Amino acid sequence: MIAGPTASGKSALALALAEQINGVIVNADSMQVYHDLQIVTARPSVDEEERVPHLLYGIVPADLVFSTGEWLRRAIELLGVVAARGQVPIFVGGTGLYFKALLGGFADLPEIDPDVRARCRAFAAEGGVDAVRAALRAKDPEGEAGLVDLQRLTRALEVVESTGRPLHVWQADCHSDPVLPIADTVPIVLAPPRPWLHKRIEERAHMMINDRGRAEVAALLAKGLDPDLPAMRAIGVREIGGLLFGRLSKAQAVQQLTIATRQYAKRQETWFRNQMADWHRLDPAIHTLSSNREKIMQHFALHTQ
Repeated sequence: MIAGPTASGKSALALALAEQINGVIVNADSMQVYHDLQIVTARPSVDEEERVPHLLYGIVPADLVFSTGEWLRRAIELLGVVAARGQVPIFVGGTGLYFKALLGGFADLPEIDPDVRARCRAFAAEGGVDAVRAALRAKDPEGEAGLVDLQRLTRALEVVESTGRPLHVWQADCHSDPVLPIADTVPIVLAPPRPWLHKRIEERAHMMINDRGRAEVAALLAKGLDPDLPAMRAIGVREIGGLLFGRLSKAQAVQQLTIATRQYAKRQETWFRNQMADWHRLDPAIHTLSSNREKIMQHFALHTQ
């Protein structure tokens, strides 16, 4: 398993590794599941997908809400298929909850009262991340830890408002066995220094606001979808949309996209430090792609002995 913040080089490392160990790359990023978002989410290219099999990428349209539970169900289904082929699954992504579900089981959460859901989502739409985070902190001081976006913060607020029990308490009561015990995996987190990562994030922002990126966002916005859908809240959609509708200059769009992505990467890093403290750390800024691949191969060889 290869986790890490956005733009840290996860996909390139996974591809190099997969070619060496007969691997299959499995998406563990909640935005890369959407078919409509290839450029905006930096999904692997067609050429890369032809080099080795890539699974769970671009599998659902933007008008669907794709939950962690649904991702886990699909991941379980494909694990048997991959094993039967004698291949090695390599889970790659930046969504900590996906890895947590895979390694720790998944809580069967209660139904949320529709009125509570509507009220919380209206509150989130008006107040944004900071307001929801503050409201959640007042109800559940531990509830915001590791939650990195508005959707998941709002979900946690809905649960505690509707049931009187915090989301993390429901999750702690999960007694299902893990799909993959961590002892059966080689868990890797890419942990680059902040300046190196910020430079790559800015470079990616410039690449995203090209003709293909603008065309992708224009096609998505033309669908007239609910702005609260996860795909519509992907980083890049609002910023490139502002450029398309003349609200932002190209320089302003790049700046806002860079800032939003840096903030997201920081939240991801917080999650990885808190939730994945026992994972192997690799620094892509110090070591080359090939040397990091070899380090993983060493862990892999020890694990399979």
